[in-house]
Amino acid sequence: MTFPVLSRSVEDYLKAVYSLNERGKAAGTNELARALEIQPASVSGMIRRLAEDGLLQHEPYRGVRLTRQGHREALKVLRRHRIIEAFLVQRLGYPWDDVHEEAERLEHAASDTLIDRMADALGNPTTDPHGAPIPTRSGRIDHPPGRSLDEVPPGTRVLVRSVPDGNRERLRYCKSVGLVPGARVTVADVDADGDCVAVAIGAGTDPVWIEGTVAQRVTVSESPRP
Repeated sequence: MTFPVLSRSVEDYLKAVYSLNERGKAAGTNELARALEIQPASVSGMIRRLAEDGLLQHEPYRGVRLTRQGHREALKVLRRHRIIEAFLVQRLGYPWDDVHEEAERLEHAASDTLIDRMADALGNPTTDPHGAPIPTRSGRIDHPPGRSLDEVPPGTRVLVRSVPDGNRERLRYCKSVGLVPGARVTVADVDADGDCVAVAIGAGTDPVWIEGTVAQRVTVSESPRP
């Protein structure tokens, strides 16, 4: 089935559903309303419309999930967003904490042809500046094995794969302490309530405490020994 050009709001919904499902969360009315910063009543109507269009399917008590076509369309938007972020950082000198909002605006206007040319100019990167995987032209996305930082037991050495990009201040904080893609960190401690994680970033450094809400969104993998 061939879809016409999707509106910005539809693309935002599909991307939000993808993001929630990717993190193992239900994409229900309230969750989508929070993610999109709109009223739940508006979400219900859009969900029905996107289900009728074959982009979403509703699972009782489990929220909505993308259909195969919805998944394909969501990855197109993600590809545009992440290629734009990479281009802004690598070619235009944008700091990594400023590109998310710019990409949010530009992802709806850029054609797939322009995105492909930008990707070619960058050497077809596989990740964006924050470490998130970039979908391929064919609609494939690779997720290397990993887990969130808050799931790592104390004493474990890991490699940072990606950090959350939706909050400018949070990105600046991550960069200020060295919690960036490619950094090797050792989990030193986890507080009793699991609200904070202490990590030593790099060799011979004192541990810093990372808020649980940040640690939950930092993806890490086993760090190979040098």
